[in-house]
Amino acid sequence: MIVKKQEQYDVVVCGGGLAGFCAAVSAARHGAQTCIIQDRPVFGGNSSSEVCVTPHGAAAFHAYARETGIISELLIEERARNHAPILENGWTNSVWDMTMYDMAMSTPNLSFHLNTSIVSVLKSSDRTISAVVARVANAETEITIEGKIFVDCTGDGIVADQAGCEWRWGSEGFEEFNEPHAPLKASKDTMGNSIHFRAKDMGRPVPFQAPEWAVKHEDPDYFYKQGRPFQSLHGGYWWIEIGVPWNTIYDSENIRHELTRHTLGIWDWIKNKDPEMKEKAANYALDWVGQVPGKRESRRIIGQYFMTEHDPANKTVFPDEIAFGGWFIDLHTPGGLLAPTAEPASAEGYAETSEYAIKSYCGPYGIPLRIMIAKDIDNLMMAGRNVSVTHAALGTVRVMSTTALIGQAVGTSAAIALQKGLALADLPSQAIREVKQTLLRDGCFLLNTENEDELDLARNASVTASSQAVCRGSEVNKELLQSGELGHHKEILHQRKGQWIAISEGVLNRVSVCVTNMSDTPQIVEAQIIPVDHIWDYRCEANPPIATTELHIMPGKYQWIDWDVQLSKADGLKSGSYVRLDLLANPQIAWHCGDGIVPGHTCAFEMGQGKMRRDWNGPTRSFRVDPPQYAYSPKHVINGVTRPYRYTNLWRSDTSEPLPQWLELKWEEQQSIGQIELTFPGNILWEYHGYAPFHRDPQCPKDYSLEAFVNGAWEQVLEVKGNYQRHRKHELSQQIRTDKLRIVIHATNGDPSAAVYEIRCYES
Repeated sequence: MIVKKQEQYDVVVCGGGLAGFCAAVSAARHGAQTCIIQDRPVFGGNSSSEVCVTPHGAAAFHAYARETGIISELLIEERARNHAPILENGWTNSVWDMTMYDMAMSTPNLSFHLNTSIVSVLKSSDRTISAVVARVANAETEITIEGKIFVDCTGDGIVADQAGCEWRWGSEGFEEFNEPHAPLKASKDTMGNSIHFRAKDMGRPVPFQAPEWAVKHEDPDYFYKQGRPFQSLHGGYWWIEIGVPWNTIYDSENIRHELTRHTLGIWDWIKNKDPEMKEKAANYALDWVGQVPGKRESRRIIGQYFMTEHDPANKTVFPDEIAFGGWFIDLHTPGGLLAPTAEPASAEGYAETSEYAIKSYCGPYGIPLRIMIAKDIDNLMMAGRNVSVTHAALGTVRVMSTTALIGQAVGTSAAIALQKGLALADLPSQAIREVKQTLLRDGCFLLNTENEDELDLARNASVTASSQAVCRGSEVNKELLQSGELGHHKEILHQRKGQWIAISEGVLNRVSVCVTNMSDTPQIVEAQIIPVDHIWDYRCEANPPIATTELHIMPGKYQWIDWDVQLSKADGLKSGSYVRLDLLANPQIAWHCGDGIVPGHTCAFEMGQGKMRRDWNGPTRSFRVDPPQYAYSPKHVINGVTRPYRYTNLWRSDTSEPLPQWLELKWEEQQSIGQIELTFPGNILWEYHGYAPFHRDPQCPKDYSLEAFVNGAWEQVLEVKGNYQRHRKHELSQQIRTDKLRIVIHATNGDPSAAVYEIRCYES
């Protein structure tokens, strides 16, 4: 007998991957009674321990571009809790699953059903979904779940399909949108599904014998010349992928079986046949083989706007921008393991300056809300890889950290639509400002929107601090100097390299760089100082240089070369902005990397066709500036931006001054304050993969207190110990009346400076 139940909610999220999870949590946090339905026993979708694809995003290619908001809370928490390193695909463990489960359990207004699949969609009219019918696995239970707004985060667009929405499948032809990555003719080809494996070093030789039904590999060219590298013996690989000729939805089980055959055959090649790898793999044992395929592409639901490759490539500015992306346009070869080569970038060895790399590098770019609102159903939104984009645009939008941002935006938008009684179709025109400002308040970042919240009392305060750090530049690693050894090969000026420098007061008298002339003769390097719009302004000639020179460099290692530039505002040097110091190509010269992190200062190199890209050797090159730049003013905490972008946007205390250090807000009149919200530095420079087990970012304040000036004395109103999260909201036990408020940072997680990106104050 099938037990039948019925439930009602405001928002029903179908699918519990990162997009669906962030959508559900966001909707619930904003007061909507929300239910999330997930067909697996754990949340996370492709990122879960069942599939083990680690989340990627914009920070893989752009400094300080890590996604924030709910996804940031989760990833910071996972790194703080988890003993395991991130070794790319195959190494996700259950700590990640439990981190998500913990958040779901701790979120008011949120209910969920795991192991529950959508089997049908009920409609009250042609354009309105009334309920979804779901079957609970191993429970003989069917639940009809009614809702006011539905969000399809199933990946395959199951709800949208059954509701009758228009959708696309495969690749658009070049003639339709003139996309650079589009094939000449349209096709039904999609990117494929993957499974992963994990291997373990046993400390002694371990044999492996593949079963008879495993695929037999005999040709090393299949791996070494066709873009299928062995990134690590510990696990992977993303290129264990099959799609065409199978359908990624209907033939998923066939694909899973074929992938299993190939995985065992690949491990057999590594262990027993590959002349180089078999010795390295001698002590490794196969520990786990995934049996839940991770999907990249299937249905894409048509929304109010259809995003093409031109949008991320040209950084289209959308009036309804509610998220951002920055992964490259990453389109895997249809067929995967069955194709002549793997994904094109891999097939050419991940060359950073090839024609393909240049046309595929993009972002950070904005993403519009309209691609998440279904065209054909009035109460349906989408989040994840099934949003309204072309196949080529999906190549960048589909990565999980980006879809998590999309999910949070959708959940927030749904809750606001319910609060205001708005149709979803009217959100982009009638409530987009509130959606954007809410996302910013919840810790997200938008490229073209700053904090303009009228209720934020901090915006009307004056700000002072106990001290302020200055930027003098970045010195070279002392160990390298002492050894006299040259740094990494990529320090050589094979192409133009640039270093962003924050300008505080519109004066720059001298810049210096540390270089090595590897030749036996004097060398000349052309240098330029170029005003740039922001830290992701990668145009080699963004604006005309405001200074140029030729640096004359004698033979020798680690020389500091001075350039007396004598620039001021009259020369076009703007206070509170960036310039980029570029050294042009000379392969006889190495420009050395700096030692450590100078917050808000990043570097890049020319990849070709007038475009630069993030320099992985960074985050900074060696440089010195005179006078030192006061790049970390206290006033930055109320400027509305919570990461380096058009400027550093950070208050940082003097590194020579001991903690505690304080930051103070002062108003002309007393304010009633009941809630204080803080954004701290850390966890945005690198993507998730760049952080170690039990990581707590050194820059993030660990112990801090909030003090209010009441009745002529400072009174502590809140104390926090052991913090490692970037974004904190504190509701005070009772409202206070004050004209002065301080945050006092007593200890960080390792950095000598106290630092804050933003402080907000609200009456309640």
